Amino acid sequence: MLWTKRKTLYSIGISVTILFLFIFTRKKYPNSVPPWPTSNNIVIYNRIPKTGSTTFTNAIAYDLYKENGFNVLHVNMTKNRQVMSLPDQYVFINNVTTWTERLPAFYHGHVAYIDFTRFGVANPIYINIIREPLERLLSHYYFLRYGDNFRVGLKRSRAGNNETFDECYSRGGKDCDMKQMWMQIPYFCGHYHFCTEVGSAEALKMAKQNALEKYLLVGTTDRMRDMIALLEVTVPHFFKGALGHFDQLDENRAHLRYTKKKIPPNEQTLSMIRRDEVYKMEREFYDFVRDLFDAVFKKATNGTSRAADLTKMPLQYHFEKIKPT
Repeated sequence: MLWTKRKTLYSIGISVTILFLFIFTRKKYPNSVPPWPTSNNIVIYNRIPKTGSTTFTNAIAYDLYKENGFNVLHVNMTKNRQVMSLPDQYVFINNVTTWTERLPAFYHGHVAYIDFTRFGVANPIYINIIREPLERLLSHYYFLRYGDNFRVGLKRSRAGNNETFDECYSRGGKDCDMKQMWMQIPYFCGHYHFCTEVGSAEALKMAKQNALEKYLLVGTTDRMRDMIALLEVTVPHFFKGALGHFDQLDENRAHLRYTKKKIPPNEQTLSMIRRDEVYKMEREFYDFVRDLFDAVFKKATNGTSRAADLTKMPLQYHFEKIKPT
C-alpha cells in the first residue's frame, strides 16, 4: 500500500515537472521551435566593389547608426579574399550571433554570401547592390589607373599606366580579361568550390537561387534611392528616416565615390564583349536581379513606382474574424 502511494506521488511529481517545463518553453518560444534570437538584429551587406557600396555604407549606415541605435562593423578580409574556409565560417557565424554587446549590428565587407543555415543557425537579413557588369568592370579598370574622389591622395596600383580599356582588350591584357568580370555571380553563389570557377553554369544557378531566396532585397546601382526607400519600410529598426536623409544630401555625399576618368569602349570592343560567354552569364544574372527588384518595387508602391509613395501606402490586407486564443 505504501509503495503504491509513493509510486503515485512520484508519477504526479514527474508530470508536474514536465508540465512546468512545457509551459515555460511555450511562453519563451510560442511557436514551439525556438527562433534564433539575434537573426533579425543583424544586417549583412556583403558589398561588391564598384557598385556604389561606399556611398550606401557611408551615407546611410554610418550616418544613421546613432539615431537608430545600431552598430556598424566592417568585415576586413585578409589579402582581399572573398571566401572563407569552413572553420572560418563557423567562427564568423559564432562571433556575430553571440556578440550581444554589438547588437543590433550592420556588417559590411567584400565577402561572398555565407549560409548560416548550414550551421543550424537562422540567416540574418542579407542585402546587396549590383551593377551592370561591363560598367562595373570599366569603373574598376580606370579606378586602378586614375583613382577616385574619395581618397584623393592615395596612389593606385596602376597609376601612370594610361592604357585605355580598348587597347588593353585588343592585346589581351590581364586587367581587361573577362575573368575580371566574374565577380557578382561568385559573391551571390557563396562558398562552394564551383562559385569561383569562371563561367560555371552551376554558380549562376546558385547565385540566382540565393538572390531570390536568401536576400531580403537586392537593388541596382542606378536605383539606389528606390532600394533605400524599400529598406526604410521593411527594416525600420535599421533604416528609419533613410530616404529623407538621402534626399537631403548634397551631390558629393549622394554620389560619394566615383572614378575620376573613364573612357567608354569603342563599338568593336563592345561587340566582342557582348559575345563573350562570361559577359552573357554576368549580364543574365544582372537582368534577373534587376527584374526581380523592379517587380518587388512596383508591388510595394501599388504600381506607381515612386519611392516617396512607400511610406504613404495603406496596407494591402486586413484581418477578419479574429477569435480569442
